[in-house]
Amino acid sequence: MNTIAAHTADATTVEEGLAIQEQQAKFDSDSATAVAMTNTLLAPRFYTTNFDELDAIDVSNVRDDWDRLINRMVSDPNKGHFKKNADWDHIDWENMDPDLKKEFIDFLISSCTAEFSGCVLYKEMKRRGKNRDVTQLFQLMARDEARHAGFINDALREAGVAVNLGFLTQKKKYTYFRPKFIYYATYLSEKIGYARYITIFRHLEAHPEHRFHPIFKWFHEWCNDEFSHGEAFALLMKTDPKLTSGFNKFWIKFFLTAVYATMFVRDHQRPVFHQALGVDPDWFAYEVFTKTSKLSEQIFPLTLNIDHPRWQSTLEAIYKANVDLADAKAKKQVFRKTMAQLRAAWGFVSLLMIPSKKNVVPMSTRLEPVY
Repeated sequence: MNTIAAHTADATTVEEGLAIQEQQAKFDSDSATAVAMTNTLLAPRFYTTNFDELDAIDVSNVRDDWDRLINRMVSDPNKGHFKKNADWDHIDWENMDPDLKKEFIDFLISSCTAEFSGCVLYKEMKRRGKNRDVTQLFQLMARDEARHAGFINDALREAGVAVNLGFLTQKKKYTYFRPKFIYYATYLSEKIGYARYITIFRHLEAHPEHRFHPIFKWFHEWCNDEFSHGEAFALLMKTDPKLTSGFNKFWIKFFLTAVYATMFVRDHQRPVFHQALGVDPDWFAYEVFTKTSKLSEQIFPLTLNIDHPRWQSTLEAIYKANVDLADAKAKKQVFRKTMAQLRAAWGFVSLLMIPSKKNVVPMSTRLEPVY
């Protein structure tokens, strides 16, 4: 009879991790789950795809890099890491600034949903596939994401809220993406996740007085998992040169722009959270965009020109349009809502029209985290 690990951090498979989450679901919060269930342009989504096409991938032309990556993930350096220990400081949630508490909980719920979204997608590929290379990779990534989501939920439970992840799996709307779009979107999600977490970690390493919650101490190992997952998707794209050439260059630019713009808008909705961290959201965005652009040179034939004179002002215009859109929706002002949507859409098109920078992709995609 199999014995289930006591904590998601110790689970060696995604199935164990999800079973632990299911046992804890009775403690979860309807309000937090409702936030996680929200479907908007800015909210993390659940994805499904053509799993047969994924199962047909042949990694022969990247075999050496593939085996090195898989061996590192199999060695499981972060097993047992994502749980509270003596470094977990007590948090006085009752006396936390209400605005900070609201924005921080929103950040945790969004992060938990995003991590679990990856877990659900990867677990489904592992369940459906027969290709050992691909199913092994997705099993390992699903294991990691289950740990991350479980760890965030532990932090949320201290605040009296948590997300019922099993309910999300059954009830949240799924968005269908073709496999190549899954590659672009998930690769960028993992790499920008690495850039975000390591930027926060290094900043708080230098300024520990701004570390208002202990979860930030775990960001280094966390971002290294994100980095490995990004490496895996780079290798998947490397198996088919068509994915990074021809008209697919447009899709790469589209997803780069969408991911960067979404991050900018979402982060600027949390001014008190960033003030508590001691970071300016504009500075943070530029740091993360710079790191992500540099990392994405391993596989993408182009990067965005984030130093273009129109880049920052257009992002700010999209953010203002989104603020107006939310207000118009709340007040049920249909015309104003439509105008805000048009302004946001035009801003996105304006970003797409900024000329990108060409990049010569290296022979090997292999990178090591250095930030």
